[in-house]
Amino acid sequence: MIKILTLFNIIFLFIGCKNVENDTSSMYSSSKKSEKTTENFGIVIHGGAGTILKENMSDSLEAAYMLKLEEAVKTGYEILKNGGTSLEAVTHTINVMEDSPLFNAGKGAVFTHEGSNELDASIMDGAALNAGAVAGVKHIKNPIDLARDVMQKSEHVMLYGAGAEEFAQSLNYKMMDTTYFYTKNRYESLQRVLEKEKEKNDKKVSFEDPYIKNSKFGTVGCAALDKHGNLAAGTSTGGMTNKRWNRIGDAPIIGAGTYANNATCAVSSTGWGEFFIRSVVAYDISALMEYKRMSLQEAAHEVIQKKVPALGGDGGIVAIDKDGNVAMEFNTAGMYRATMNAEGELEIGIYKENE
Repeated sequence: MIKILTLFNIIFLFIGCKNVENDTSSMYSSSKKSEKTTENFGIVIHGGAGTILKENMSDSLEAAYMLKLEEAVKTGYEILKNGGTSLEAVTHTINVMEDSPLFNAGKGAVFTHEGSNELDASIMDGAALNAGAVAGVKHIKNPIDLARDVMQKSEHVMLYGAGAEEFAQSLNYKMMDTTYFYTKNRYESLQRVLEKEKEKNDKKVSFEDPYIKNSKFGTVGCAALDKHGNLAAGTSTGGMTNKRWNRIGDAPIIGAGTYANNATCAVSSTGWGEFFIRSVVAYDISALMEYKRMSLQEAAHEVIQKKVPALGGDGGIVAIDKDGNVAMEFNTAGMYRATMNAEGELEIGIYKENE
């Protein structure tokens, strides 16, 4: 009897050891798989879309854009590579473009009809579906930073104008003198549009005017996936040249100019804001992925190449999905854009033929 019990104990211990071994092996495999998954990350940016033609671009200006796009995308890439969050990558990447006079955001913002600069920005966290936005601020060097603070340090989603700046002051933001935002080329663009108004003896120029259509782009944006599997997107702009009556475009509007959802993708838009608002562009791309099971590229193509043009609008988006796939879709002659993946592969483009 003792021998039989001893035999059973040996068999039990043997089976138990095998189960532990299998469990350990399974845990190790799961750990390795998770580790591999967390190494997947990426970033994509835009610096505006519009009638951007090589024949109208000097070699020196083209080089300047290429260098700044590379600097911006590498800024976010390094943050992601070192384990930083997608929100950090988006914010600091957009800061680089906001600080450059090349883009219609921050320092390079276009002028309103009255000759001032009104800045808009938004950001969204794909993990919590939390978001923040500011519109019509005039003294904020980096509006994307304030949008993020609205998201993380207030109970609100969007703040406007003087109220947004009062909130900024409560957080000890430095209020910039409005002269900081002056750039000669943006001011001269306004003067050309105003001259057209005089020629037409009208109080405003139609949005259909070719010059107006070609001077309304320049928004900057970023979408990123971090090693933790979290998506984020952000957008910043000076709006439209010669805009009136505190006009606000799509850039600060969650779902139109910016959207991020860990279940699908992160999107930043650039283009004719009125149509991007009406089309709810950024969210629509996510919704097509979620409900129609489209890929990111399929959804981006459907919205930018079909839905927006059908209404009469134009522009583009950059986006990245939860698996690190990237889309840079636009229906204009060009879009300043760049992307980097987990392998460190860099792609920069300006014109349509670069696709």
